[in-house]
This record gives sequence, C-alpha cells and structure tokens, in this order.
Amino acid sequence: MEVTVYILRCRDGSYYTGLTKQSIEARVWEHNAGTFGGYTAQRRPVELVFTEVYDRILDAIARERQIKGWNRTKKEALIAYAYEALPDLSRRGRVKPID
Repeated sequence: MEVTVYILRCRDGSYYTGLTKQSIEARVWEHNAGTFGGYTAQRRPVELVFTEVYDRILDAIARERQIKGWNRTKKEALIAYAYEALPDLSRRGRVKPID
C-alpha cells in the first residue's frame, strides 16, 4: 500500500501537512472542496507544494509528525528540496549549553 505525505500551501500562506492512502489529486480536490472541514476549509484554495511516498503507513505517520513539528523556514527548505539545509535549520533553534 502506498501512502503519500504531502504539504499544501493555503490561501493565507500557511502550510498544512497531511497524509493519504488515496491518490494525491483526489485528496487535494477534497481539501479544495471543503469535504471534511478542518484547518484548510477556511484557507481555500490550497496548492500542493510537496509530496513523499512511503510503502509503510507507520513510516508515513512518523514523517508527517516530524514535518508538523518543523518551523516555517524548515518546511520551506524541504519544499525547495534543499535537504542540505535541514540539519542547520534544526540546530538553529536549540539552546547552547552553558560552560
């Protein structure tokens, strides 16, 4: 079974991260139609800006949770496929230890 993790850019410029087992086109259509309400219902239209496909649903769930915990800058680096920037963006928010 394929599971797609995706990021949508909403009308207000915010990002929504989700996952689906159905076709990504169908899922984006549902978001734009307001089929299920929720976060994107008041922020339509939405635009698909990133996808990753997983064979295992547990891997997809873990990745969705990981991305949801990221700040905007890090999500935008992922969307731009700037994978080399991701580690630095993780460290930037950390508090440095006191000597």
